Amino acid sequence: MSTYCTASESRVFSLALALAMIGALAPQARGEPVAAAATAVAADTGAARSSRAAARPKATPPQSESRAGRTEMAPQMSLAEGKSTLMRLPFAASRMSVGDPRIADVILLNPTEVYLLGRSVGTTNLILWNKSNDATIIDLAVGIDSSSLQARMAELLPNEKINVTVAGDTLILSGMVSDVVKADQALSLANAYVQRSSRSSSAASGATPAAGVAAPAPAAAPDAAMPRVINLLSIAAPQQVMLEVKVAEVSKVLVDQLGASLGINKTIGSWSYSLLSSLLSNNPSGLSGASKNNFFNLDAQKRDGLIKVLAEPNIMAISGQEASFLAGGKIFIPVSQTNNGGVPTITLEEKEFGVAVKFTPTVLDGGRINLKVAPEVSDLNKDGIGITATGISATAILPSFTTRRATTTVQLFDGQSFAIGGLIKNNVTSNIKALPGLGEVPVLGALFRSTDFQTDRSELVFIITPHLVKPLPADYKLPTDGYIQPTRGDMFMQGKMEGDAPAPAAAPAPSAPMQPQAAAPQPAAAGFDLK
Repeated sequence: MSTYCTASESRVFSLALALAMIGALAPQARGEPVAAAATAVAADTGAARSSRAAARPKATPPQSESRAGRTEMAPQMSLAEGKSTLMRLPFAASRMSVGDPRIADVILLNPTEVYLLGRSVGTTNLILWNKSNDATIIDLAVGIDSSSLQARMAELLPNEKINVTVAGDTLILSGMVSDVVKADQALSLANAYVQRSSRSSSAASGATPAAGVAAPAPAAAPDAAMPRVINLLSIAAPQQVMLEVKVAEVSKVLVDQLGASLGINKTIGSWSYSLLSSLLSNNPSGLSGASKNNFFNLDAQKRDGLIKVLAEPNIMAISGQEASFLAGGKIFIPVSQTNNGGVPTITLEEKEFGVAVKFTPTVLDGGRINLKVAPEVSDLNKDGIGITATGISATAILPSFTTRRATTTVQLFDGQSFAIGGLIKNNVTSNIKALPGLGEVPVLGALFRSTDFQTDRSELVFIITPHLVKPLPADYKLPTDGYIQPTRGDMFMQGKMEGDAPAPAAAPAPSAPMQPQAAAPQPAAAGFDLK
């Protein structure tokens, strides 16, 4: 074995040798053994060499952005993507082999130390052989680094107890949050982190190797899908929102009708004639009259109606969930379809009508409620749609609907109300039937025409009030719990529908302190004779 030393080491060694010679002579003059002094000098020289060796910098393997740590060997090891570590071996390894170099980089630094670097998300294995050619297999799993996401969660959501764990290419969020908004924020952070990690992995897979480093053989990128996020967060106390909805519709209908009809029929021999002549009839004093084959009718009416429809549904929903309400009905509309064989078939499509409300509440900080409301009022129209089919002479009338709908999103506090109004409908219908020429004559032309005028106006208003509610206690009493069945005498003689409540029991009077005395005999119960 060849040895060498630098100039500084040679000077130190010469100085140590001189001190050793002086120390050897001094103990001899004092009568002390020379061996002890030589041993002390040798120890000092060895300590100096050890200190210089410890101070000399050692070559370290390349590290990722975080400082690599040392771990002991285990049958299964987990690595973070883009992070490195050093693994100590309990034996001296002579050679090694990694299953998939695209998943992890493995470098044997010395017989008892291995450098590991997670390249991409996935699993592989590492085989190590000792000098006796015995093999040891270690499973390697590379996952997403969740430490930075966990730190970011603690920074942005300090009051929430959120745990971030990794299972392969999947991030799992668990723990408990205060409300749905915090859960959505945590999920958004996790999705953004997963997308950034995916872009970083794609950029790293296409990086150019450094100078002096052999480029790996071209290989396809591992078939890794986009990382996923599984939300296992639970709400500490899910808020329940009761929505009080008042639906008011005021409808006013005004109908004016005025009409006259006149007819004269005459039969001469085998001929029949129909003529419209004068207003004279066999009963000129009345508004309607008729004789044989002759008639005269005058129709005049006026209708004025006011309708007020009021619905007050109360709906309950958990924060973040949708609830709906329908007060009305449903009909089935035939719809023509073609099956796979090209044969037309008729199916029934369900259609709902009436007063419907859909809402989604979200409870925010400070008792604020974010409310998305979609009220709707629909009713059947009196004028349907006529359809005909080939080979059928009849005409089918399909119903049509009049729908008024509104969708809005508001924020308000518990107990506050807001109104959705202005849904106004104004329909004016006017029909005139007249005899050509005669119906256009002033004044008298009214007798030869029929007029129908109808005005329909309606206004719809929604008043919505949310309330934060809590469940009732288990011993909640209903109004019917205090009902007492009346006796037959009270029902037939006095006409009572409910019996009298029993008088409350009197509170026991305070008694003096008990004095020890002999037990007195108890009186017998009424109606019993104890012998």
